[in-house]
Amino acid sequence: METWIKIRNAIIRWKYRWLLKPVLFKFDPELTHDWFVGIGKFLGSMLATRWLTKIWFYYENSILEQEIWGIKFKNPIGLAAGFDKDAEIIDIMPAVGFGFTEVGSITGRVCAGNPKPRLWRLPKSRGLIVYYGLKNNGAEEIGQRLNNKKFKLPVGISIAKTNDEKTITTEDGIADYLSAYKTFIETGVSDYYTINISCPNTFSGEPFVEPTKLDKLLSALSNNRPWVKPVFIKLPPDLSHGQINKIIEIARKYKISGFVCANLSKDRSLPSFQNKIKEKLPTDKGGLSGKIVEELTNEQIKYVYQKTRGEFIIIGCGGVFTAKDAYVKIKAGASLIQLITGMIFEGPQVISEINQGLVKLLKQDGYKNIKEAVGKGDSRSNLGRT
Repeated sequence: METWIKIRNAIIRWKYRWLLKPVLFKFDPELTHDWFVGIGKFLGSMLATRWLTKIWFYYENSILEQEIWGIKFKNPIGLAAGFDKDAEIIDIMPAVGFGFTEVGSITGRVCAGNPKPRLWRLPKSRGLIVYYGLKNNGAEEIGQRLNNKKFKLPVGISIAKTNDEKTITTEDGIADYLSAYKTFIETGVSDYYTINISCPNTFSGEPFVEPTKLDKLLSALSNNRPWVKPVFIKLPPDLSHGQINKIIEIARKYKISGFVCANLSKDRSLPSFQNKIKEKLPTDKGGLSGKIVEELTNEQIKYVYQKTRGEFIIIGCGGVFTAKDAYVKIKAGASLIQLITGMIFEGPQVISEINQGLVKLLKQDGYKNIKEAVGKGDSRSNLGRT
């Protein structure tokens, strides 16, 4: 079976790389994204299409299974927030091979996002410039559609404040977060929540990265009571260690479950980017994703894990294209992994490829379950051999 899956993935990879991707990359990136969301909705709408999708993309192995905060994950690879903005393609995610999915970010009110164009590919750098600005249909509409639905994989809901001048004050911003959060508590659909304080493309920047404002936000959301479901904070990748330390202190105070490390990077002056950006950027707007931010996110994961030693669950996101990429993040301290850009550049079979590759790497290092590898650094790693 392992050999068949490897052959299947190789066939799909070849077709995507040499036939489909050259065509898709000739079209506007946002248009292509919308096409794939439409295809995902169609494939997820019927048992027959879900079954066919599963034949071509699914992979499982018990070594990848883990339970975190009472949530069972069949594998550690999830779709990051930012792709399924309106929670439209959850039904097809298990068949594609994802272990979990995170939708949104979803805001208190309908959010049109920033003016187009707002998405650019960077083929040489293997990254994207994203300037959507939290485009989504708002918590009320999405919440009504998802109300009490059951899904076959864990679903996280990323919430943010609406990107417009009405949320520019701290009080109005908190009220908007709170509106979205309360809406989804009532739906009963989410397995966990992510508080997105790090979108780089909003009207008022990232105000809730500031400790005093973050404290007020978490106080309002928790109402100083235990959370209904596990809650994560999505961090910017550009934070200093001092800033991270302060956020960790506040996270402890409010018993946050963990962190998503990390969102898009907006700081293009960072020295670590100089060798990562391999073409002239088409715009000075937006946040950077993919291989450009991989080093930043890996360093942040490692720092947070070493600072907290398993106190918080870390979801690693940024620059994951292969099993090796995912394994580096796991070894640094991430229990779960998210991606979008890697799938766009490598093809939808990459989820299966990463999971199958992780199994091989874990076995080579003598681990019986993926949990054993979290935070183990390079002490037993065979990354150079696969």
